[in-house]
Order: sequence, then structure tokens, then C-alpha cells
Amino acid sequence: MTTSTTRTDLTRTVDSYRARRGEIRLVEVPPLRYLAVDGHGDPNSAPEYATALGVLYPVAYALKFASRDRLGRDYVVPPLEGLWSAEDLTAFTTRRDKSAWDWTMMLMTPGWLTDEHVAAARAAVVARKPALPVQLVRVDLLDEGLCAQTLRVGSFEDEGPVLADLHHRFVPEHGLELTGRHHEIYLSDPRRTAPDRLRTILRQPVRRAHEGS
Repeated sequence: MTTSTTRTDLTRTVDSYRARRGEIRLVEVPPLRYLAVDGHGDPNSAPEYATALGVLYPVAYALKFASRDRLGRDYVVPPLEGLWSAEDLTAFTTRRDKSAWDWTMMLMTPGWLTDEHVAAARAAVVARKPALPVQLVRVDLLDEGLCAQTLRVGSFEDEGPVLADLHHRFVPEHGLELTGRHHEIYLSDPRRTAPDRLRTILRQPVRRAHEGS
């Protein structure tokens, strides 16, 4: 067994994990692998949201420790991310109807870890905590490609105007169309950070308008 002396910060190796407040920019996001759990409803009150986080993190840390102890490659567990969607986009931008939201909560995993490593991590978690529904955790390869994104500093409740500006001004002004699901990357821990200081990357996959014709 070998021991790594340094920990890789995966978010520092990918340009699309950099964003500035008040600036919307276009980025090319490479294909990335995630541990993922799906759900529906208000994240502040839906029991399945708490369940999703309660199973994602144990699997993620079991995977990290296995990588460190067995492969000699340690890394920082990346920040929580979420894909969000609704039949009516105004549920995000104006009405903020959280009960209508579908979501996928995610934690990025290094490319050197395989599905077999993830299966072993699930098994390790079950051995310690048999009641945890680790079967909810799957591995996703997310290939978003071209995206528009910005850094939002402030409460999650105040994101609506920023998203409306991205959707209704930036995207059409640059000859783009919305494609995939709204994506958020939570750079701050809301348990330890005041709401007005929360840092969140807001990302929207897009395509050139002529590509959709």
C-alpha cells in the first residue's frame, strides 16, 4: 500500500469551476463523472432531499478513503452540485415554486476511479450503516459542453433575477438557446455561511441557435 502526500483539488483542475460575480461568461465544460441521486420537491422540506445528501456523502467519502489507502491518490471531496428542472422555467426565475422542482444532487469523482471502485464504496457504507439506501447513488457521466455561467453571492432565495437575466438577456443577445438542465455548484457550506455570503456558480448549458435548426 502506498500513501499520497498531497491531495488533489479536482475543482482547481477544471476551468469551468471558476466564475466571477457580476460576469456571465461562456465556458466549455468537459465530460465529468459524478455520484448522483435524483429527487423532487422543495429542498428545504422534501424528506427525499435530506435522504439524498445523507447517502451521497458517505459513499463519496468511502470512495475518497479507498482511493487514498489503496491507490495512493488522495483528493478533496468536491463541493455539492445540483441539476434543477421544472416543466415551467418560471418556477425558477419568477414564481420560485420549489414544490415543482426536479433535482439531481451530485458530487464529482476523479476520472481514475471506476464503477467497480464505486460499487466497493457502496458496499463499505452498507457494512457500516445497513439502513442507508446506497442503491439510490448512481454514477453519471455529464457532458454539458458549451455553458453560460456566473458566480452568485447571496441567498439562494435571491437567485431569480440573475437567472432571468441569463435566460432572457444574455442567451438571446449572444445568439444562443437553452439546452440542458440548470446547474448549481455550491462553493459555500450553508451550515457555516451567512445567507448573504453564500457563493454559488450558476450554470446553464446552451447551444448556438443555428445548431438547433
